[in-house]
Amino acid sequence: MRRSIFFRLLGVTVLVAVCSIAATAWLATQITRASLQQEQGRELAVDNDIYKVLLGHAVDHSDWSEAKDIVEDLVERHPDRRIALLTKDRTPIVDLGGDGSPLPSTASAEVDALDVDPVLLPDAPADRIDKRVLGPFRTPIGVREREDQSGVLKCLRVNRAADAATRQKCIDVRVPADSVADFYALLALEDLVNPCLARRGLPPVLLDPDYTPARYQRIPDEPAVAECVRSSRRQQLAPYVAPAALMFVTSPAGAATTSFDLSSGNSWRVAGVAAAVLLVAIVVTAAVCARLIRPLRALTGAAHLMADGDAAPPLTVRGRDEIAQLTKAFNTMVENRERMEQVRKAMVSDIAHELRTPLSNIRGWLEAAEDGLSERDPALIALLLKEALVLQHVVDDLQDLAEADAGKLRLNRSQVAVSEIFAQLDAAHDARAAQNGITLTVSNPEALQVHADPVRLRQILDNLVTNALRYVPSGGSVAVTARTEQDEVVFEVADNGTGISPEDLPHVFDRFWRAEKSRSRQTGGSGLGLAIVRNLAEAHGGSATAESTYGQGATFRVRLPA
Repeated sequence: MRRSIFFRLLGVTVLVAVCSIAATAWLATQITRASLQQEQGRELAVDNDIYKVLLGHAVDHSDWSEAKDIVEDLVERHPDRRIALLTKDRTPIVDLGGDGSPLPSTASAEVDALDVDPVLLPDAPADRIDKRVLGPFRTPIGVREREDQSGVLKCLRVNRAADAATRQKCIDVRVPADSVADFYALLALEDLVNPCLARRGLPPVLLDPDYTPARYQRIPDEPAVAECVRSSRRQQLAPYVAPAALMFVTSPAGAATTSFDLSSGNSWRVAGVAAAVLLVAIVVTAAVCARLIRPLRALTGAAHLMADGDAAPPLTVRGRDEIAQLTKAFNTMVENRERMEQVRKAMVSDIAHELRTPLSNIRGWLEAAEDGLSERDPALIALLLKEALVLQHVVDDLQDLAEADAGKLRLNRSQVAVSEIFAQLDAAHDARAAQNGITLTVSNPEALQVHADPVRLRQILDNLVTNALRYVPSGGSVAVTARTEQDEVVFEVADNGTGISPEDLPHVFDRFWRAEKSRSRQTGGSGLGLAIVRNLAEAHGGSATAESTYGQGATFRVRLPA
């Protein structure tokens, strides 16, 4: 896998992609952060306006029963907004400006007058309780004195448990009624704060009108006291404000409204980084390709040598990747080309030899007749005809092979009775077999038929029987049989002649090949018969094979579709 070009290129591509993504992501993050902050600022300005209006309604009302009118007004002011209010358990209070699609899972803000959002309301108090919420108090905290100088608060605190008449004596007519109401509310707040402190194991405190512990007290845990004051104030003010509600400010379809576009300057920055990454990728890829291209150049040079007719030397194979496999295949192609060239030269020599002998004989007898050295009698004519037939046989065989190679071999197929072909075969070769002292046995498969060209089938069997009779000595035998195997008809020609050696067996169907390497022509034949058998069998969609044990005969088998 490590040596595969595919995985090399894949690894380089992934590396470049990772670098590209990392660089682009880093830059995009920086640009997006700045753009998002700007866009969020604009969107928050609208959300802040909506939030402040709804918060003001919560301050002035103890529930949301009249919120629809104010939300309608907000939607009219911001027509691209959908505004929805839901209770804390997501029960709809009001939902206007949308198409009814589901709301986001997270609210834009929580409208709570006792716990304002400092993001949307930057001037919120430290305790996050809206300054406008007075509850039982009547004087806003901003205009309230930090300490009571009249002594009324101290007197009311001392007589906290007394009856109303006694407490009334503490009230100075010079103290405004609103301030007196504030003192009573402050005492009520202390009644909530001190149990909270007691639960924390802290002593009670006395509060000034600004909700801070009186200065003359020693406070052991100021954060705890501040937390109890904050929670007690919320408890005291809760009945006077609307309950907390979830605010959703979205597009009419319910999607988040915050969006942003990169500026043209930022776009050019992204393009510049992308171009730099692309340049790096090109350089790296060029380096890798230059390394991979070297063996391809060697292959190209060798191919040009072959194109010019020169012999190409074998190339060095390096590695085990696809290019190495290609180099091996090229070397094999060169070897096959050289072998085919040798075969071509041998074939030309064989054809010349096969044609030269009968032509020389014909020329010799004709010159003898012309010079008066031979009588022009029927015997001479018969001799010349025999040599002409040998020539015709060689030419016909070559023509059959040429047509087979060109795919132009015509077959006139029909249902052929094998018994009739075998009868013709027996009649044609029985005399020659008897003359040579060979027993020719041809079976009689009466019901067997095959879909084939009868002329070509006869040619196949004639060539096989002729070849067998040629290599079987006197006293030998040749058997011709046929049978069906599944959807094929199998023809066999078996003899007990000299057989074929193992090194020669793979070449028996090659053109002009003969086990007899000398050109004595003791066995005769052109060396094309078996090659024609194979081509005719393959033209029928079948095959031709040979089996032999040297010294014990040979069996040739042809399979044709039934």
